[in-house]
Amino acid sequence: MDRLRSPGGCPWDAEQTHESLVKYLIEEAHEAAEAIASGDLDHIREELGDVLLQVAFQSRVAQDDPVAPFDIDDVAGVLVDKLVRRHPHVFADGGASTPGEVEVAWEQIKAQERAAKAQHGGGEAGHEGLLHGIPSSLPALLAAEKVVARWERSGRGPLPVGHGLGHELLALVARARTQGLDAEAELRGAVAALAATQPQID
Repeated sequence: MDRLRSPGGCPWDAEQTHESLVKYLIEEAHEAAEAIASGDLDHIREELGDVLLQVAFQSRVAQDDPVAPFDIDDVAGVLVDKLVRRHPHVFADGGASTPGEVEVAWEQIKAQERAAKAQHGGGEAGHEGLLHGIPSSLPALLAAEKVVARWERSGRGPLPVGHGLGHELLALVARARTQGLDAEAELRGAVAALAATQPQID
């Protein structure tokens, strides 16, 4: 990647920016998800490589930033620090021993991280609503699952469900979570099953 971005390398790669590469990052993530759904390990390996390429590409672009450059080692270093910090039950004296306890601890740690960032001028301490940190471009079912999970971990009691189709869908996401199911995967599976029964539509 360094050679492709350096003088004498690829002119297309050399002119890319963080912004111009975003669409490829999104596309490759979707292709990786599709490969995983297929169960084809060769395909999964290939598509994960394409996702990794996007990380390497974005990191190499960042090396050229005149103000705050960073490289792939910095990206990996931040990731390692985050994994250690968010798994005190593995790397320190944290007491979480079940997946549920880990999720609760995870949210508490992330809240502490946000507060620390705000204290150092990196964000707003009070900005911790149910949608905080969830990308607006995330598929609605995935976003709903994250919101329902946050609601459950907050200890606020049963999820309040209003009237209308949207609220009914939200209730179904909550129901799927209580059954240990992934609503997004369940819907994709149902769509695929329907398509298999009608391979051709005139």
